[in-house]
Amino acid sequence: MTLTIRPAAPADAGHILRFISELAEYEKLGHEATASAADIERDFFGAEPKVFCEIAEWNGEPAGFAVWFYTFSTFQGRHGIWLEDLFVRPQMRDKGIGKSLLAELARRCVEEGLGRLEWWVLDWNEPSIEFYKAQGGTMMDEWTKVRVDGVALTALAAR
Repeated sequence: MTLTIRPAAPADAGHILRFISELAEYEKLGHEATASAADIERDFFGAEPKVFCEIAEWNGEPAGFAVWFYTFSTFQGRHGIWLEDLFVRPQMRDKGIGKSLLAELARRCVEEGLGRLEWWVLDWNEPSIEFYKAQGGTMMDEWTKVRVDGVALTALAAR
C-alpha cells in the first residue's frame, strides 16, 4: 500500500470538484457548494493561480486533498498558509492520509520560512477537532469569524 502526495495538475480538476462536493455533503453544506469545473481550472491552474491543491493518492487512486493559499501576518511580518479544505474520502480514512497532507503543508511552511499554518474547523465536528489537536493544533476560541457576502457584500462595495 502506497501513499503519494503531489501538487494538483489541470487533469485533477474533476477530482477536486468531486472532493469539494463530498466535503460539502459531509459538512452538511452541500447547498453552498456552487464551484464549477471552470472555476477550478481558472483559479487553480490559470496564468497566476491564487489557490493551490495537494492531491493524496492511495495506490494510485485519488483519496483526498488539501486546498490552501498564502496569507500574511502583520504581527509576525511573515507569510503563512491558510488551509481552506482538508478532506479524505471516508473509505480511505485511518491510513494516515490526513496526517500526511497536514505534514506536507507544515514542511512547506518550514522550508519557505512561513510563520504559521491555520484553518477553521466546524465546532460540531468532534472527530476532526480531536484529529487536529492530536496533530498539535490549538483551538482559537477567542476569535470570531466574520463574513460579508451576497447582498451585504454588494451594498458594502457600493458605499
